[in-house]
Amino acid sequence: MDLSFNAEERAFQDEVRGFIAKNLTEEMKRATALTPSVFSDPDIGMAWQRVLHSHGWGAPGWPVEYGGPDWTPAQRWIFETESARAGVPNVNVMGVKMVGPVIIGFGSPEQKNFYLPRILSGEDYWCQGYSEPGSGSDLSSLKTRAVRDGDDYIINGTKIWTTHAHHANRMFALVRTSDGPRQQDGISFILIDMKTPGITTRPILTIGGDHEVNQVFFDDVRVPVANRVGEEGKGWTYGKYLLEFERGSGIASAKLREGLKAIADLAESDLTGRAIDSPDIATRISEVEVDIDALEMTELRVLSALQTGQNPGAVSSILKLRNSEIRQAVTRLGVDVIGHDALAVEPMRPLYRLNHEPPMPEDMLTVVPEYLNGRAYTIFGGTSEIQRDIIAKMMLGI
Repeated sequence: MDLSFNAEERAFQDEVRGFIAKNLTEEMKRATALTPSVFSDPDIGMAWQRVLHSHGWGAPGWPVEYGGPDWTPAQRWIFETESARAGVPNVNVMGVKMVGPVIIGFGSPEQKNFYLPRILSGEDYWCQGYSEPGSGSDLSSLKTRAVRDGDDYIINGTKIWTTHAHHANRMFALVRTSDGPRQQDGISFILIDMKTPGITTRPILTIGGDHEVNQVFFDDVRVPVANRVGEEGKGWTYGKYLLEFERGSGIASAKLREGLKAIADLAESDLTGRAIDSPDIATRISEVEVDIDALEMTELRVLSALQTGQNPGAVSSILKLRNSEIRQAVTRLGVDVIGHDALAVEPMRPLYRLNHEPPMPEDMLTVVPEYLNGRAYTIFGGTSEIQRDIIAKMMLGI
């Protein structure tokens, strides 16, 4: 790969930097810096989505006919990298990067015309209804059932670990529409209005004190058959397609590099008694930096494939696996760098809304919450064990 930018690409880089400098408010930047999760709060993330949409940049990975900006792989890379460096908020990932590509690939013309503009504009905020109690890694065993009743499905069951369901007005869900010898063949992909009667959302507080995930219950929830994406019983295919985009469509290395830089700066500061002077800390920082370099090269190869309309395939599992492991390494390193000061951190969120004097400088405030939140990195989106199985089967033929 030629990793140098030509004159046109350097001009685009200047354009992106200028756009961010003009539109990224201090509130957005501070909120992003003090958010320990990979998900921005909707009031921050969707505000940035609206800014991007007004400039035609609301969905970098979408085809131009559906509102994508028609960028080259280099332009996409520049945009994602400059966004990470500047500290922009995450938009509604589950809308733009997950359900959007599925609707583009398999949805009806009516679904495309209705949902895609609302994703771009930030009018709809999506959550993902996949995992269930007892059906996480073994997702094909899911039991939430949709029974046909005329022009509707009646849905009963429950979904769990549903990120931001308490904020979302839309859910894309996998539901069982039939039984057969092969469990995967009886699953359909349904789009659900979260305001539909019969839906109850209950919070789940995680180890860091966050309310990020939920359990969602469906009691005789009536959803139009027209909300089914593609064919009945083909939801497993569409769901796997979506997961490949979830795992492999982002540029994680740029944010990981910024996160490591923040930890390295702390390690060199008097706040931590110059933790960098510890040979163990210095060595671990270097090791993580090398891992990020390797991840970056893989992302560049995947980005080129995505730009030609290919989904990432099994290599998305490599990206997801390494991204998760490196994220945990960065957050674990952060806790070790600040040492006993970690005990003073309040495990609460959103930190940018604290209405009292924080117990430590803001540079250190998110280190422990990010570490605690990051324990889930190797679980959500498919556990590391599942990713290794996929790699072994699809890439190594084992």
